[in-house]
Amino acid sequence: MSAHPHFAALDLSPLAGATLAFDLDGTLVDTAPDLVGTLNHILQEEGHAPLPVDDARPFIGRGARFLLQRGFTAAGAPIEETLMPGLFERFIARYNAHIADESRPFDGVIETLEALSEAGARLVVCTNKRTDLSTNLLDTLGMTRHFAAIVGADAAPAQKPDRRHLETAIAKAGGAPDRALMVGDAAPDAGAARNAGVPLVLVSFGYTEIPVAELEPDELIHSYLDLPAAALRLLTACPAPNDAL
Repeated sequence: MSAHPHFAALDLSPLAGATLAFDLDGTLVDTAPDLVGTLNHILQEEGHAPLPVDDARPFIGRGARFLLQRGFTAAGAPIEETLMPGLFERFIARYNAHIADESRPFDGVIETLEALSEAGARLVVCTNKRTDLSTNLLDTLGMTRHFAAIVGADAAPAQKPDRRHLETAIAKAGGAPDRALMVGDAAPDAGAARNAGVPLVLVSFGYTEIPVAELEPDELIHSYLDLPAAALRLLTACPAPNDAL
């Protein structure tokens, strides 16, 4: 049982051996300030006005190229395909140098990860962000220790919403899809979970162009402190391996 008072009444032992796969941007960490800050730095270098963070926030979650494409289009300056490689490299270099200037885990994340780990759950990051950037971010924030693996889009056969990304992450954590769930904030997470036949928890405070309720998660949470109870509801319906007949 976790020492955190919010979890005191919960028996989290049924989560032992289960795998929880987490998206990163907009799910575990509020990365919008640094991602949009980098986008705006590039926009201004190219002679365009910066975008308000709230306007660009929904573009996060499908990788840096998508953020650049949508950001420049929103600024009235769609990117010519021949210019993308150079812009992308500039974006990555600056973002990597400023990856956690303002990015912080969402409220309740650390306490919840600790409670889940204490219960014996396997935790893994399944993100469309590049693995090196994801690891740099989590290292800088002191969060890497919570996860069995960090699986970016480059570390899987295909990226979310392809089921293989989620399946690869679960396997790298030493888990199995029939005792796993996906925690995310947007359509790529929902698609990966549905395609893999894995229960889906979505957070209401992330980055999505589609209203999160329209993605029809199995559980929609508004606070991380509600995740363990949601995981219990979804995963106790899945028999543990030693319960199999």
